[in-house]
Amino acid sequence: MNAYDSFNDVPLHPALLKALVKQKYLVPTPIQRKAIPSLLEGKDLIGIAQTGTGKTAAFTLPILSKMTETHPRTIQTLVLAPTRELAAQIGESFAKYGEFRGYKHTVVFGGVSQTKQVQALQKGVDILIATPGRLLDLYQQRFISLQNVQFFVLDEADRMLDMGFLNDIKRIISKLPKKRQSLFFSATMSPEINNLANTLLSNPVRVEVAPQGATVTKVKQHVFFINQKEKEKLLLELLDQEQVTSVLIFTRTKHRANRVATFLNKNNVAADAIHGNKSQTARTTAIKDFKSKRVKVLVATDIAARGIDIDNISHVINFELPNEPENYVHRIGRTARAGNEGTAFSFCAAEERNYLRSIEKLIKQRIHVMDHKYHSEAAKNAVGDAAKPPPRERFVPRPKGRSSTPQRFSREQRKQSFRS
Repeated sequence: MNAYDSFNDVPLHPALLKALVKQKYLVPTPIQRKAIPSLLEGKDLIGIAQTGTGKTAAFTLPILSKMTETHPRTIQTLVLAPTRELAAQIGESFAKYGEFRGYKHTVVFGGVSQTKQVQALQKGVDILIATPGRLLDLYQQRFISLQNVQFFVLDEADRMLDMGFLNDIKRIISKLPKKRQSLFFSATMSPEINNLANTLLSNPVRVEVAPQGATVTKVKQHVFFINQKEKEKLLLELLDQEQVTSVLIFTRTKHRANRVATFLNKNNVAADAIHGNKSQTARTTAIKDFKSKRVKVLVATDIAARGIDIDNISHVINFELPNEPENYVHRIGRTARAGNEGTAFSFCAAEERNYLRSIEKLIKQRIHVMDHKYHSEAAKNAVGDAAKPPPRERFVPRPKGRSSTPQRFSREQRKQSFRS
C-alpha cells in the first residue's frame, strides 16, 4: 500500500484530478493519504477521524474514481449520515469533486416534503446520500432500490448511535447486496461502535489520524471561570474584539441556543440559531448566511452542528460546557480547518466545573485559564455538589386554589418515582 504526498501521485480518474486542480486542492490530508490507497484497492475500511480532517474527500474521491456508468442509472453508492446538514455537506462534496465525472447524486432527509426528493430519484441517480429515517420511508414506498449498491458508507457512526439510529442502520444493511465495499467512519470507538463495525465490514483496513480524545493541535484553548449571570456580558466583550470574525457558539439545549441568539441580535450582533426544533429551511438558511458572513455568529446545539463544515470559523465559544467530554473535541474541531489556526473559548460556571475536569482528563492537558474582570474564584475552585448541576426541577400539582411550585428531587428520589 502506498501513501501519497500529492494528489498528482494518486491514481485517480483524470476527471477527478481536473476537479481537484479547479478547487486548488493539491495536497492530501493525513486521513486521505492513509485511506485512499486501500479504498482504490477495493478494501473495506474503518476510519477513526474527527470532523474537519478531510474524511469526506477520503471516501468521495476513490468512490467516484471506481464507479462505472450504468444504463439506466441505478444507485451504486449509498452514504448514510446522522443529520440533514451533514448529508447536504457530503452531497456538495460529490458535486464538487465529481463535476467532470458525469454521475448524478441526490440527498434525501426528513423534515421537508419528499416530493422533490422522489422526483430526483425517479429521474435516476448514481449516488444517494441519506439520513436513515427518510431512506427507510422512501424504501418502504418503493421509490428506492438498493439491490445494485456497490459502495456503502456509514459516516459519523458514533453520532448515529447517540441519536438512536442503530435499529434503522441494521435494517438498511440487511437490504444491501452481500458483495459490496463498505466504509465506516467514527470519531470515537466504543465497544458498541466496534460491534457495529464488525457486522458491517469484511477484513477491514483500519486508519486513525489522531488518538481518540486528541484535540486539533492548531486550536488555542482558553477557559473563563465565570458566574452564570455574567456570561452574556463576557460574550459581548469577546465578540467585540477585532480578530473575532466568524464565531460558532455552543449551548447544551435548544432553549438556550434561542436565548443567546436573541440576546445577541438585541445587542446589534448578527446571529442565528440552529437546532432540532428549527425547520430544515431555517437551518439551511442560517448556515448559508453564516458561510456568506451575513451573520457573524451561529449558535448551535451539538447534534445540529454535526453537519457544519466551514473553513474560516475564527472562534468556537462554549457558552455552556458539554456534559460529554468527547463533544468538546467535536466542538473545537470546527475551527482551525484547512491549515488555519483557530481559538476556542470556554465559559465555566461553578456547576460546570466537573465537566471541565472530565474534558481535561480526556484531552490529557490543562486548558489555559484566562484572567478577566468577571473572573469567579468560586467557579474555579468548585468541588462536590457545587461543581455539578443542581437536580432538575419537576412541577408537582398543588390542591385547587394553590399555585404549582417547583420541587427539587435527588437522583435517587427520581429513580424511586419511576419505579413506583
